[in-house]
Amino acid sequence: MKTANEINNSILATTTQIQALSPELSKYIIEMPVTAPDEGRPEITPDKLQEYDESLKLLLLKYSKNKPVR
Repeated sequence: MKTANEINNSILATTTQIQALSPELSKYIIEMPVTAPDEGRPEITPDKLQEYDESLKLLLLKYSKNKPVR
C-alpha cells in the first residue's frame, strides 16, 4: 500500500493535470463527496486519500473520453 505522502503527491499531480488540461473540471473537485470526512470517522486516512485520488483520476478519464477534439 502507498504511504499517505505518496498518495498526496499523486492527488497533487492529478489536480495539476486537471487544472492544466481541463480547468472547467476544477469546480467539481470541491464538490466531490469523498473529500468530506465521514461524521462517524472524521480523520483522513490513507484509504480515504486513495479513494479520493482514484475519484480524481476517474473524473479526468471520463471527461477526456467525452471531450470534443479541437
